[in-house]
Amino acid sequence: MRKTVVIIGGGAAGMSAASRVKRLKPEWDVKVFEATEWVSHAPCGVPYVVEGISPKEKLMHYPPEVFIKKRGIDLHMKAEVVEVSQGTVRVREENGEHTYEWDYLVFANGASPRVPAVEGVDLPGVFTADLPPDAVAIRDYMEKNSVENVVIIGGGYIGVEMAEAFSAQGKKVTLIERNERVMAKAFDKEVTDVLEEEMRRRINLHPQEIVLRIEGKERVERVITDAGEYKADLVILATGIRPNVELARELGVRMGETGAIWTNEKMETSVENVYAAGDVAETRHLITGRRVWVPLAPAGNKMGYVAGSNIAGKELHFPGVLGTSVTKFFDVEIGKTGLTETEVIREGYDVRTAFIKAGTRPHYYPGSRPIWLKGVVDNETNKLLGVQAVGAEILPRIDTAAAMLTAGFTTKDAFFTDLAYAPPFAPVWDPLIVLVRVLKF
Repeated sequence: MRKTVVIIGGGAAGMSAASRVKRLKPEWDVKVFEATEWVSHAPCGVPYVVEGISPKEKLMHYPPEVFIKKRGIDLHMKAEVVEVSQGTVRVREENGEHTYEWDYLVFANGASPRVPAVEGVDLPGVFTADLPPDAVAIRDYMEKNSVENVVIIGGGYIGVEMAEAFSAQGKKVTLIERNERVMAKAFDKEVTDVLEEEMRRRINLHPQEIVLRIEGKERVERVITDAGEYKADLVILATGIRPNVELARELGVRMGETGAIWTNEKMETSVENVYAAGDVAETRHLITGRRVWVPLAPAGNKMGYVAGSNIAGKELHFPGVLGTSVTKFFDVEIGKTGLTETEVIREGYDVRTAFIKAGTRPHYYPGSRPIWLKGVVDNETNKLLGVQAVGAEILPRIDTAAAMLTAGFTTKDAFFTDLAYAPPFAPVWDPLIVLVRVLKF
């Protein structure tokens, strides 16, 4: 029997869900409503479009025609869902409002920036940097206005990446972070110390400052904090995001303890035939088993795939996440998987840790660069609980560690993992193996 599937949101999770349903049930009617003119978009690419190293068009992984013509998806762009009820959605489109029926509904409408409640956030020249339209707006503003001084408010992933984007263009960048250090929620201090050393060489870094207001007449001119005043021709608000759960609340969908939509392993919500995937949905942490909200692209794509599979009758479970992530500031890369020492102590684990510095090549082979690794191990079971890295060539170490954590490796298991070796690629004792050796079995 032909069914109608309505998906709210045409980002990674939404288009993955839509594509999966059409693959398994090509005769079904799959409708996607996306509020912007961007689908299958890559928000993680926003800083690189702002920097000028990638054209804005590349922020769509596939153009709309792929989904419409090749996959048979009924894709509606510039279509904002304004009301959700049992069996129907009301959508505001360019040619007016329309009501559509659904047999299955997927919330894949992502998250929105948290805008601080301070005076001046609505001034011209003040931007968020969350979605592709933000990148376009920032580039347009820079082309039309003289921009030399950039102030970034917030020192998380987006703040750090945007600091690089502007500094690489020769702008004078000031980053203001209310915590005692950048990326404090994601990494332990030893790790961020290495990152901050490089950041202080290139930008003005001001931790432990609170923004009081943003000032300007016709456009932004300065940012006032509790410790100083900073000239600003452009301001980036990188103060976090929140899941877009308002429509789901209208339908009576249960919210999780994180504030995102509660889902089970099939990505089903508390309402029959209603699913949620991507940045709007919470899931489970693979180590602690606790409910977590980790709005990252790889998990979002997989959640959408799982939701689409289950809607189409092919049972598939999403096991959860480790929060694996990487980014960089110029030549200093930083990443993690699993839990930090701060997090495991908060969870009540009895742990031991190690923090090492190593080289990425043997001493006799040119091109070796420093890498620092921190590991956390459960004293009772000897299981790895988390790995953090900063420096050069961290991705293979973080990805390998993520696989180890997923498999429940002990330090002994990790030590005897048969990793590849050749002088152009790594030392004979890979830094990750050195780390678990220091952690002991």
